Amino acid sequence: MKNQILKGTRLRNAGRIALISAITLSACTSKNSDSKVGEAGGEKTGKDKVLNAGADVLQDKAPLNAVSAYLDGFHFYNGNINAQMEAHHYVTQLSADLYQAIIFDGNTRDAKIMGVEYIVTERLFKTLPEEEKKLWHSHVHEVKSGSLIAPGIPQKAEHELMEKLVSTYGKTIHTWHTDQARDLPVGAPMIMMGFTKDGQLHERLVKDRDARFNVNTAEIKEKRKDIPSPKILPGANAWEHGEIRQFVITDQVDSALNKHQMH
Repeated sequence: MKNQILKGTRLRNAGRIALISAITLSACTSKNSDSKVGEAGGEKTGKDKVLNAGADVLQDKAPLNAVSAYLDGFHFYNGNINAQMEAHHYVTQLSADLYQAIIFDGNTRDAKIMGVEYIVTERLFKTLPEEEKKLWHSHVHEVKSGSLIAPGIPQKAEHELMEKLVSTYGKTIHTWHTDQARDLPVGAPMIMMGFTKDGQLHERLVKDRDARFNVNTAEIKEKRKDIPSPKILPGANAWEHGEIRQFVITDQVDSALNKHQMH
């Protein structure tokens, strides 16, 4: 009996390892989402290409090699829910409660870095100051609606990944507004938010995404009905209550002077 129990434990652990491996090692096999804009400046020279190729071979890229998941979803500018765009997240898990993501406007070699997203569990979100919480959004609807997907991994692995993400919170900042056809990262960084109800996300964006990835958001939503919907903690999605926060460029540098001192 003891041997049978040990064997069963090993099998369960092996299954978990296989699942983790599927999440960590699998990638979107199709490069199907081009950048929305071109790049300012001239063509790369032959010397540029040689130097880049050499650096690619010789230099380590440990932070980038740590990226373990690719998520595709949608954001909107905090304060303007009709200004929406698709966002391609390349995610690294830093701890059991903290993730970081680099956000691109596509999944091809010419994709532009649009910004970053930091993701925390409920445990860490509860520790944030009340004013800070207003910058964060929940992921419940993104998961349950099927609008957030992890292309290229098995359905079971994606389902378990979404079970983890459904109760998390994200703080998203976009620095290059390629949705506005800007070929340079000009203007102020902007705080982004996630959708919280059906009907908010423009249907044309979903249809375009689904066609490129050969997925069906409605079917994904149906398959995720069994994922519990956690209660959203107070403070998140503050825009729903008229508490909108956004960055502006200013000559008043009190924040830099008083809040970011060397120790």
